[in-house]
Formats: sequence, C-alpha cells, structure tokens
Amino acid sequence: MTIDERNPYDRLEQSLIEIAVESWRFSRLFARVVSKLDAGEAGRYVNQLRYFQKKLEETLDETGLKLVNVEGELFDPGMAASALNIGDFGPDDTLLVDQMMAPIIMGTEGLKKQGTVMLRKANP
Repeated sequence: MTIDERNPYDRLEQSLIEIAVESWRFSRLFARVVSKLDAGEAGRYVNQLRYFQKKLEETLDETGLKLVNVEGELFDPGMAASALNIGDFGPDDTLLVDQMMAPIIMGTEGLKKQGTVMLRKANP
C-alpha cells in the first residue's frame, strides 16, 4: 500500500511524526549553538528553546503522541531504538545510550516510530 492509498488520518499522523522528529533534531542543534554563547546572551535563547519544546510536546500530546528520549539509560536490545554502533561492542558489554540520533515516537496504541541511538560502555 502506498502513502496515497492510506487514509488521510494516517498520512496526517505520519507527517506530524516527521515534523516532530525534525523539530527535535533542530532543537538539539539549536541548544548546542546556544551553549557556545556567553551567559548573558544565551539566556534569552534558552528560554525561547524551552518554550518551543514545551509547545511541541503539548501539540503532540493533544494528538496522542509522545517523544521519548532514552539518553543515559541502560541499553536493552528490546528497546524501541536501533543502535548505529552496536557492532563496536561485545555480547557481554554493559551498554548505555550515549546519544539519541532520533527520538522514539510513542502513540496511545504503542510504538509509532523507532528511534536511533549511539551507545557507549557503562563504567564498571
């Protein structure tokens, strides 16, 4: 079934998910740029970023969607995220999610979009 054959609600939801993922990525980039500014100048931009992130979360919540970030959590192969660098580790390594490359998107019925992560070894 092509995208054009799906019902309009599915197409709208998929479009919302894609714009949410890109907004999440842009927010992270913006936060990195703001972190390089001096404290006096950065404050105003940090507040604008927080407002944008809050509005994004509220809008997604109204449609039953939620962005899930698992950075810092122990990696579990059953996680709704694929690890780009899983081949760099052995089967007995304890791994942490070091960085989210794309968020997990959950809906009221379950997983809507799998996330993407980078891993690192947990400190022994």
